[in-house]
Amino acid sequence: MDQPLIRPVEAFPIEQREQTLICLRDPSGLAPEPIMLGLGAYFLVTLFDGAHSTLDLQAAFQRRFGEAIPPEKIRALVAALDRAYFLDSPAFAERLRRVREEFRQSPARAAALAGLCYEREPSRLRAELESFFERPNAPGREALAAAPPAAAGRLAGLIAPHIDPRRGAAAYAWAYGELRRHARPELIVILGTSHYGAGPELFSATRKDYLTPLGAVPTDRGFVDRLAARYAGSHGGDLFADELLHRNEHSIEFQALFLAWALGVEGYQAVPILASSFHQMVRAGETPANSARVARFLDALREELAAERRRVLIVAGVDFAHVGRKFGDSFGVGAGVAERVRREDLALIETIKAGDPRGFFAAIARDGDPRKICGLAPMYTQLELLSGRRARLLHYDIALEPQTDSLVSFASLAIG
Repeated sequence: MDQPLIRPVEAFPIEQREQTLICLRDPSGLAPEPIMLGLGAYFLVTLFDGAHSTLDLQAAFQRRFGEAIPPEKIRALVAALDRAYFLDSPAFAERLRRVREEFRQSPARAAALAGLCYEREPSRLRAELESFFERPNAPGREALAAAPPAAAGRLAGLIAPHIDPRRGAAAYAWAYGELRRHARPELIVILGTSHYGAGPELFSATRKDYLTPLGAVPTDRGFVDRLAARYAGSHGGDLFADELLHRNEHSIEFQALFLAWALGVEGYQAVPILASSFHQMVRAGETPANSARVARFLDALREELAAERRRVLIVAGVDFAHVGRKFGDSFGVGAGVAERVRREDLALIETIKAGDPRGFFAAIARDGDPRKICGLAPMYTQLELLSGRRARLLHYDIALEPQTDSLVSFASLAIG
């Protein structure tokens, strides 16, 4: 591999023992373990574009740092990254083939983050999730005891975070506590953020149930198949082309987890759909509903939902701003930055409260989205499906990450 090519992965700085390191992480999970690099090694990796040879890399390193680097050190770095599946190479192609086949044959989507982001053992998990109601600014334990009355109204939509549940604990408690106060939905369309989707298809479905430590959230395979047929018929597209994205994506996993806690795993079915980035449309200033790729999916889903007689809930698993050095900004996140993010997020939330999908998108596209709204695609899709329905803000928060000088904001909203 004389001209190595790095795959699309995350890279962000971490301060460790008074030294700046760069963490490489693959959100798809195809490279299962992150790698920490020094600044010199990371400089070389930024040149792994499939065009620079070992000699080119040596020369670039000499120009940048004023010292020579032996070719065997470069080859060792390339070999280490290839063993870890961070390079586009025959080893990665074989890894991708094996993982895709394993996922295709699996009867359900495993709980990828159980034991990492939340407890794996059911009784400990229930206690953990219920403790979220006692966090600062959470709704309180009394919300746990509120059983919905027989004549309770229904929710049309719910916006919940997809940040690590332990960091977004109060927001999750507000969202799923609110769900428990209303009539139980019978069909739940879950729109999740696809952090890794970058192919021609913007939407990815799966027929697989979502496993949780509390049981399997059942997927309505008939609905998914009918939706996929409508979409293919109008577009020639394939909602299953990128089904592998579901394997390690947390944005739906966390919603399935809280649904299993709030509703159990019987009496309803889910439709898990990942939505990939709309940022090309942000750059072009093109409202997504005017894009054929989005409009055809919206039409197919609207037609399928119009035939439904069950109580339907549309859930968006989303976060808002991603700001700071971890996310590619040249600045950190002091109090001034956090306050600006809060102010701009709350202005954006006003368009959600008004049920205004086009106003929502315009507010993000106006300045090119420097806050990097992570849930743009699923929230816009949800707002189009529920256009005109007003929302209530239940909770808003910002999680600071001092280690990377970064922040993530998130919110919970109920749509009536």
